[in-house]
Amino acid sequence: MSDADFEVEVAYATEAEQLILTVEGAPGMTVEEAIRRSGIVGRFPEIDLTSLKVGVFGKAARLDADLNPGDRVEIYRPLVADPKEARKKRASEGKAMKKGGGRSDQ
Repeated sequence: MSDADFEVEVAYATEAEQLILTVEGAPGMTVEEAIRRSGIVGRFPEIDLTSLKVGVFGKAARLDADLNPGDRVEIYRPLVADPKEARKKRASEGKAMKKGGGRSDQ
């Protein structure tokens, strides 16, 4: 690696597998470039950069965003459940359990 080059990571996870690949680049390398250079799209054909969201260290990023040395690019899968709906369901299940009493000595 020359002085102008740096490394970033590209991360993707399925339910069964988690993968983090290191990619070498130079100043001006974009999120999309790092993803393409990593070869991760060939390994996980379900990755569609036109529809999936990406981020850098947990913050949403655009594909044309420039990267800094040591950045971790993350490719996010679509949510299986709406977080608000899941929270409402858990809350209502908790209320139902409280109404049931929970005491068996009566």
